[in-house]
Amino acid sequence: MDGIIDKTHGAGGSATAELIRDIFREAFSNDYLEPLSDSAVLPPADGKKIAFTTDSYVVKPVFFPGGDIGRLAVCGTVNDLLMSGAVPAYITAGYILEEGLDIQDLKKIVCSMADTARESGVKIVTGDTKVVEPADPGEPGLMINTSGIGFVDISTDISPANIRPGDAVLVSGCLGDHHAAILGSRMSIKNNILSDAAPLVCMVSGLIGSGICIHAMRDITRGGLATILNEFSSSSGLHIRIEETAIPVSEEVRGFCGILGLDPLYMGNEGKCVFVLPEEDQDKALDIIRRSPYGEKAEVIGKVTSDPADVTMRTAIGGVKIVSPLYGEGLPRIC
Repeated sequence: MDGIIDKTHGAGGSATAELIRDIFREAFSNDYLEPLSDSAVLPPADGKKIAFTTDSYVVKPVFFPGGDIGRLAVCGTVNDLLMSGAVPAYITAGYILEEGLDIQDLKKIVCSMADTARESGVKIVTGDTKVVEPADPGEPGLMINTSGIGFVDISTDISPANIRPGDAVLVSGCLGDHHAAILGSRMSIKNNILSDAAPLVCMVSGLIGSGICIHAMRDITRGGLATILNEFSSSSGLHIRIEETAIPVSEEVRGFCGILGLDPLYMGNEGKCVFVLPEEDQDKALDIIRRSPYGEKAEVIGKVTSDPADVTMRTAIGGVKIVSPLYGEGLPRIC
């Protein structure tokens, strides 16, 4: 891999995958890194597997409709742990503060982070603070780095490699809210769209506790649903067919997309998840998700088939189109 880093390498699409594959994976290759999951699942301790994840949050603006960078940091870390079937337990918080940041703004963000940690049932146990010169002196901000640890039952095995023909594909709610909230805020477009940043602890623990065998799940962040489904298809070697009319998108986000030419399939979210599980469990799973906080708009959107690996969508007018992963930049700094 040659060239220079640009914003497409952080957008969650094909350029990001190439960067991870050709630079980081090649240099750091080991059994725990190899699955390239949201969390590394480590050897057992006291009868539990350990899930360990890390992430950095650079979103601008740091306050946005429906949330802020502090809530986002906790939700993102907690949800990454959940996607391995872990019970999140501990988080670190490293703050990089730009000189000129208002201390009252910092207090609001720290309090928001603390409130979200309590909602998620995790403890923030250690951290670090650095102060740097601002990238934009007119708008000093901050960045947050987090790591998280959770514990996974020995019997839990959630991986795209477990996907089987006939499996149902479910999403936990409307797509595009976070992406639209951030972009609308940057462009000063007035609307009522709020970020969906939320911890999915009750939803995931409810599904696991019910005995449903979740074959794969992923929180739908950068790159959007389309990119994740392509990763699932590639890992399993199976075909995924989704139905355009089944994909939940709010009317406000749909209108926002129509004005700006966006596609909800490629928009980032911070409180939505896609699940792949046996078709016979789809109704039970849908009921559990809808009764969970943040899951009331969940829908079954498609199924897995034994056709050659690919992702396609039956459109609202009855046609079929190939759904590719995200190419290019998308929207940078949504998280």
